[in-house]
Amino acid sequence: MRRIFGRRNRNSRRRRLQLIAAAVAALLAWFAGLLYFASSIPEDVADPQTATDAIVVLTGGSDRLQEGLRLLAAGKAKQLLISGVNQKATLADVLSRAQVPPESIPPLLAACCITVGYQADNTAGNAREAAAWMTAHNLHSLRLVTADYHMPRSLLEFARAMPGITILPHPVFPEEVKRDEWWLWPGTASLLVNEYHKYLVALARGWLADVSHHGAPPS
Repeated sequence: MRRIFGRRNRNSRRRRLQLIAAAVAALLAWFAGLLYFASSIPEDVADPQTATDAIVVLTGGSDRLQEGLRLLAAGKAKQLLISGVNQKATLADVLSRAQVPPESIPPLLAACCITVGYQADNTAGNAREAAAWMTAHNLHSLRLVTADYHMPRSLLEFARAMPGITILPHPVFPEEVKRDEWWLWPGTASLLVNEYHKYLVALARGWLADVSHHGAPPS
């Protein structure tokens, strides 16, 4: 009887140790992934000069639209899509919220070259909306404008939605995000962890879609 109980105790202890080891390994993998994700966030605009067919601005901060309009005025593209706008907002509303005086945009420019997109309510939706817009206008390259911390996930979703389209990342850098020693700033750390989790979900969704489409990989 003592042998049986002793064996059970050893097996139970072994299982607990295995669970602890698995939990520690998972935590280390999560933390290593977070550090890699943080290091992948762009620190500057790698290619500020090349012109593209289009500029796509993802809503979420006034600095994004201001930069998109500046690029359009500088001739970096001939078409601008503002993706993810509230259904009830007009272009004038969007410009006003971005602290851009509506009267500063020439009416002809607004009519010919700026599209307000109402179909997206998340990043994957932004990518689908932009892909449909690019196809409808026969456009083949775009400059993607969004916040630096949002760029890795945006590039993932956009590349998935429009393979074959040239995408140039053009990050903007919100002042409230502390990039140096970000782990010391609770607000920035929380922002990056949340964005990292969303990035992992986007990766998993793409993997599941590939498995569903092509079948499970051989074991």
